[in-house]
Amino acid sequence: MTLGGARERRVGMRRAAVIGGALVAMLVLSGCVPGSVAAAGATHRPTPHRSAPSPRPPRPTPTLPPTPTPVAFDKTAQSTDDPASPWVVVNKARGLNPVDYAPADLIYPDVPNLNDQPMRQETAAAVVAMFQAAKSEAGLSLSIQSAYRSFDSQTRVYADDVARNGQAYADTDTARPGHSEHQTGLAVDISAVPAHCSLDACFGETEQGRWLAANAWRFGFILRYPVDKVAVTGFTYEPWHFRYVGVLLSTQLHTTGVTTLEEFFGLPGGETYPG
Repeated sequence: MTLGGARERRVGMRRAAVIGGALVAMLVLSGCVPGSVAAAGATHRPTPHRSAPSPRPPRPTPTLPPTPTPVAFDKTAQSTDDPASPWVVVNKARGLNPVDYAPADLIYPDVPNLNDQPMRQETAAAVVAMFQAAKSEAGLSLSIQSAYRSFDSQTRVYADDVARNGQAYADTDTARPGHSEHQTGLAVDISAVPAHCSLDACFGETEQGRWLAANAWRFGFILRYPVDKVAVTGFTYEPWHFRYVGVLLSTQLHTTGVTTLEEFFGLPGGETYPG
């Protein structure tokens, strides 16, 4: 081999080595490294194992509170016959038993009282609260015209009415003794202060009369003789006559729109006395 040929061979071998090194570098950079070259030029990172997501628990079905069952009003909770009961029904067909009944708990409330007459303790407390509300809510002043009347006192009142107007007329607006709500200590006749339309139908058109008609139920009272219920109650319209029955019953009457005790309890009434 000549000297020139040997030199060309050495140059070719160096070119081959350079090209081979370049190829290896390219393989390393591209990740296509076979066997030992990959082990020497790169670190293998295993793909992490991802477990399947846990299924979501089912959403609980919302439970609605049960609809409360309406509680029926118990009409037998208190007696309609016992004269000491605030639910006692007294009219021409239903007299008091005993006929000369007198309440045991009469007191005098701290309110204006023209005839200085007492009333049952529970009635008195309700009167005080009602009069205070009329003053604070509407600026109205009220007075008791009459309240409890004994059997003997009612006898005199009825006899006086008969003497002045005759028995037929007296029976339309004054109860006979033993048939009067005033004898129970649960009834009050109310007038305005200053007095206006006292014991007269026009009281219903006064500010005091309108306020009482709209609000008395809140304190346990009912307008006992409405204008359209004369045939039921047996007495003419008395917008001043309020009867204490307790808040439970007065609220029930107000809610249902029933305006008389006779209709609510299904008891006899009417315009004539038996016998």
